[in-house]
Amino acid sequence: MASISVDQDQFSCPVCLDLLKDPVATPCGHSFCMVCINGCWDQEDQRGVYSCPQCRETFTPRPVLRRNNVIAEVVEKLKKTELQAGSPALCYAGPGDVECDFCTGRKHKAIKSCLVCVVSLCEAHLKPHLEIPALVKHKLVTASSKLQEKICPQHNKQIEIYCRSDQQFICYLCTMDEHMGHSTVAAVAERKETE
Repeated sequence: MASISVDQDQFSCPVCLDLLKDPVATPCGHSFCMVCINGCWDQEDQRGVYSCPQCRETFTPRPVLRRNNVIAEVVEKLKKTELQAGSPALCYAGPGDVECDFCTGRKHKAIKSCLVCVVSLCEAHLKPHLEIPALVKHKLVTASSKLQEKICPQHNKQIEIYCRSDQQFICYLCTMDEHMGHSTVAAVAERKETE
């Protein structure tokens, strides 16, 4: 029997972005977790018009959904192969790991933190930050559980400056307020000096 190469993303739910759980297909052909699509459609019950979260095609009445056994089997095989290969995409956060802020249910291990959004992201949820032009400009750092320490509590901006006069790390807005005229350097430079 010939083997085919599949990408995990092909079997991810467009709503939760995790591997499909109890997969079902809408009449337009898109696949979702049973729980995810029912959750979306429960919110549309009052209108009586149900739409596909992916292509926005509408349906009336609410379609009856049945489990897609073929996709369910493929997802199970994919899970087994990925676990055997030790794929980072399926690496769940353990004690001491930084958890992804976007994962629902069991959280995946975060690989990056965004200092603009102030969130930590796993491999799957990091994709928009690597592809969407507005998000590509965000400052990504190695996943950190101490994310709030890198953000100025007063101005909610990234801490990028070290005030030598007051011996503390500050944001650029702080230099215009209580640290105006103080001796300041880039935080990176100060960290290198003290190492």
